Amino acid sequence: MYYYPLFYDRTYILVLIGVIFTMIVQTYMTSTFAKYEKVESKSGLTASEACKIILNSNGINNVAIGHVAGNLTDHYAPTKKELNLSDTTYNSRSIASIGVAAHEAGHAIQDHKNMFLLNFQMAVIPVVNFASQLSIPVIIIGIILGAFNLVKIGIILFSATLFYQLITLPIEFNASDNAIKTLRANGLMDEAELDGVKKVLTAAAFTYVAAAASTVLQLLRFVILAKGSRRRN
Repeated sequence: MYYYPLFYDRTYILVLIGVIFTMIVQTYMTSTFAKYEKVESKSGLTASEACKIILNSNGINNVAIGHVAGNLTDHYAPTKKELNLSDTTYNSRSIASIGVAAHEAGHAIQDHKNMFLLNFQMAVIPVVNFASQLSIPVIIIGIILGAFNLVKIGIILFSATLFYQLITLPIEFNASDNAIKTLRANGLMDEAELDGVKKVLTAAAFTYVAAAASTVLQLLRFVILAKGSRRRN
């Protein structure tokens, strides 16, 4: 056994870069949403009403539209067939809120069409959760003990998080594409309004990119620490 400065080392700069990048992206997303939340849709529909129109127009009649507490906590639950809109979104008539609701409806469309990636994502969630919870303790113990093989196992387990985030990206982008197409097809917004929706959804998509980038940086840090552990072993 040997001492290794796991809790104080220069590789923390990678974590710091990830945190700063995530904060910048989150601030951009929040400010973009706030900007277009002030712009009321010409249709006069609330986000929940627009969402219902989108679902019906796609032949989706088995999804309940619910109300969930919180700010931008909107989500679609495939296993429950529930589309929950947040306090911020549900009764709002802004193009930002309608865009967010349409995005969640886009996930319902994916589910309705039996999208492979969405089904795969749901299937691997238990495995990814188990691996991610186990990974950090395994890496820490491996580094403290100088057990390089144990560190490698921890890194492989941690990689499951990145894998999950990477398969999430195309799902989110596709849901946004569905949102724009259905809003246009149903005549719920004109092109100027859709341009605002695109900016909101693009800003939201960046948060998923930032999360994946932060995971890559954290993974790189673990690899560097693992190499240090191997040299000292």
